[in-house]
Amino acid sequence: MVGKSAQAGSRVAVLMGGLSAEREVSLSSGHECAKALRVAGYDVVELDAGRDLAARLAESNPVCVFNALHGRWGEDGCVQGMLEWLAIPYTHSGVLASALAMDKSAAKAAYVAAGLPVVQSVLATRDEVASAHVLPPPYVVKPNNEGSSVGVYIVREGANAPRLAETMPQTVMVETYAPGRELTVAVLGDRALTVTDIITEGWYDYDAKYKTGGSRHEVPAAIPAEISEACLDYALRAHKALGCRGLSRTDFRWDETRGLAGLILLETNTQPGMTPTSLAPEQAAYCGISFPDLCAWIVEDASCNR
Repeated sequence: MVGKSAQAGSRVAVLMGGLSAEREVSLSSGHECAKALRVAGYDVVELDAGRDLAARLAESNPVCVFNALHGRWGEDGCVQGMLEWLAIPYTHSGVLASALAMDKSAAKAAYVAAGLPVVQSVLATRDEVASAHVLPPPYVVKPNNEGSSVGVYIVREGANAPRLAETMPQTVMVETYAPGRELTVAVLGDRALTVTDIITEGWYDYDAKYKTGGSRHEVPAAIPAEISEACLDYALRAHKALGCRGLSRTDFRWDETRGLAGLILLETNTQPGMTPTSLAPEQAAYCGISFPDLCAWIVEDASCNR
């Protein structure tokens, strides 16, 4: 495989860890990607991304950066901006797309402009959420700028307004609860791969995503062709609406009692989990792309100044 930014044998710095609530997930993704890139023939240096990241990148002098960071700072455009300033090609989405996707309210505005189906939502303060129902229950309260289901509250019908933890940001998103099955689609470049049905007991929260036995994945999802085709179409349109590049993954909820009208787009992850059993690599494997080849493709797609 010949790339435009880093051919086999080139030095690639894999960024992992970082400062967000998703640090441990990022470390797991980063170590697995580093192993895969070594299998693919790259000279890999692993960097736990701290405040001295710019200096450590200067020391290691990579041809490009594989960004395996998750959450704020590493996934929201901040590190991407630093890499642009350092003129080091990097993987996944650029500054604007990364910032848009991390800001759930801004991302929803982009989805609506692209004609994609979303649920009603509003931004509110912690005090407003605790004092009265901002939306009619059932609804979901979550940070406007975190991923991996960090800090999610589900408020059922008949429940009181929730008291949010002090660790929640001052401004949160409140959105109408979307019932149904959890579906997801990975997009690689200009190709939507397939649909995964994520099967779990209850809400697909942080534990369900990352703890052993928390969920199981059905690839491809056993759903009607109309729903599968719509998921693929919506995921690719979301990828383009946000201006993503490389790999992204878009999540859906589908209320099968309502047919196509029950399919709702939740959010797009510009740097999805990257262990061999994570959702996007599972879909790539189903499409005949091995994990080392997937990581190599992502490196070869790395760029700067866009």
